[in-house]
Parts: sequence; C-alpha cells; structure tokens
Amino acid sequence: MRQSTYKVSCGMPTVLLENGFRFFFYSNENEEPMHIHVKRGNAIGKIWLEPEIILLIQTAFP
Repeated sequence: MRQSTYKVSCGMPTVLLENGFRFFFYSNENEEPMHIHVKRGNAIGKIWLEPEIILLIQTAFP
C-alpha cells in the first residue's frame, strides 16, 4: 500500500513543509475563494490563489 504524500493534522491536510513553513488547508471553507494557509512558529497567514495571488499576513513572520 502506497503511503500518502501529505500529513493530516487536526483535519488540516499539510501540503508542504519547507524551511519551517507549513502550508495547509481546511476542507470546509466553501464560502471563501481558493486559498492556502501558511504557518511558521506562532506566525500565520493566508495566500489567496483566486482571482489573483494575494498574501494576507495575520501575525508577523520572523
């Protein structure tokens, strides 16, 4: 059996772990445009993918 390429943590599948950044999504955010969450330490942000790529920083990244 092939192992999954992403990790699920509390219902939030991790898409990428890179240099301390965790990129993940919630599967139940149907009312929002396509986006992905990013977290590093206590910092968190959101990257909107539609209609254009926009970075929303909710807490500052180190």
